[in-house]
Amino acid sequence: MTYRTPHTGDDQEGNRLTNAIWRLRLWKDRQGQDLIEYALMAGFVAVAAGAIMPGVANSISTIFSKVASVMTRSASQGS
Repeated sequence: MTYRTPHTGDDQEGNRLTNAIWRLRLWKDRQGQDLIEYALMAGFVAVAAGAIMPGVANSISTIFSKVASVMTRSASQGS
């Protein structure tokens, strides 16, 4: 006796269901959220400090330039 799994004939429906499941998993994933929030807050504080104290604006700009270059360099090494 052979058992067969029923075939719906609609592969797009299966793809949509798979995509929906992945979206739900990503929506529920909270890992790394704190790091992003802290980075955003640090950016806001830096912009506010640059606006309030013009002398600090040059050093903040230098720091952001260094961070951007390090991120660009590591992104190019990763691929």
